[in-house]
Amino acid sequence: MKTTTCRWTKETGWALPAGSVTSPQLVLYFGATSQLADGAPAVRELAAKFPGAIVCGCSTAGEILGGHVFDDSIVAALVEFQSTRVRAVAESTAGQADSSVVGRRAAEKLNTPELRHVLILSEGLSVNGTALVSGFREILSPGVAITGGLAGDGSRFQKTFVGLGGDVKSDQIVAIGFYGPGIVIGYGSRGGWEGFGPRRRITRSQGNTLLELDGQPALALYKRYLGERAAGLPATGLLFPLELTKDTTEKAGLVRTILAVDEAKQSLTFAGDMPEGWYARLMKATGDQLVDGAANAGSDAALKANAGGASLAIMVSCIGRRLVLGQRIEEELEAVIRSLPEQTETVGFYSYGEACPSAGNDFSELHNQTMTITIIGEKV
Repeated sequence: MKTTTCRWTKETGWALPAGSVTSPQLVLYFGATSQLADGAPAVRELAAKFPGAIVCGCSTAGEILGGHVFDDSIVAALVEFQSTRVRAVAESTAGQADSSVVGRRAAEKLNTPELRHVLILSEGLSVNGTALVSGFREILSPGVAITGGLAGDGSRFQKTFVGLGGDVKSDQIVAIGFYGPGIVIGYGSRGGWEGFGPRRRITRSQGNTLLELDGQPALALYKRYLGERAAGLPATGLLFPLELTKDTTEKAGLVRTILAVDEAKQSLTFAGDMPEGWYARLMKATGDQLVDGAANAGSDAALKANAGGASLAIMVSCIGRRLVLGQRIEEELEAVIRSLPEQTETVGFYSYGEACPSAGNDFSELHNQTMTITIIGEKV
């Protein structure tokens, strides 16, 4: 396996280094919404340059290349496999209230006995990430893990883009399947957040929309916690995600990030399900905790992959982590890189949600506020 990473800006165009891969089967890109709107000419140029490759990607809340974060650009990884086959499908999410249906449709198109892994890139604002991943799980065998993330739009939360080939648009997902005995996959997902304050019972919800906590309107209650920060919702909600647990005795649970607020309904919309009867409480984190979590995710992925030779690590980190870390943002990327094997190229994006199995199991689900890493390599 050979990999080349590169970056596009208005000033430089596609800056491919000397000795770049010339015949990739897969080209992954991650770019700012400003560069993927209006027909995404830079992506069309990339697709035209490598007509034999599957070219796919999504918009971001920050582009990751190596140990650096960029804005208003596009980063890409060109991957040439020795024996692995890849296939990608796109599915529209427009007008689809049940995201699990979208996941099932995509999974059915990819599913064969030779399928080893699925990487998903999804629209980031209207999709229910929990239901989407659940739809994939209903079709795929238990041994096929699902990783990836939800596209971002900086801190604007207005429109996200996902593309396959030269076709880049909102309201769709792309799923990439990896086939054959030679593929090696590792993955890890860690947060670093800690819960605080009382746990409140979810007394009314609809899928990923939270309506009431302890019988009180969810938005009004959340605003009371945020105080003057409430004026900046939904963006300021990224600083204080919610932790979900099935009961009040669980020490750790799922993390959920706010995507939208509805003043009329006094509701909060999250990237994943908010099940009635579960409990929610606020979370917070320090920069050191987030950096440590990122390092642990990298170690988990490297241990799972356990492959020699060249590989590609795809980092998907949440925009909320970027807001908390601020000027320290590249510390979490450096922590991941230190935990990865040598000869590993790194690329990725800041997202609105991350898909990956939880630490210690192979059950894929939707996370928020994590650093999620997928390592792709081949047996040597």
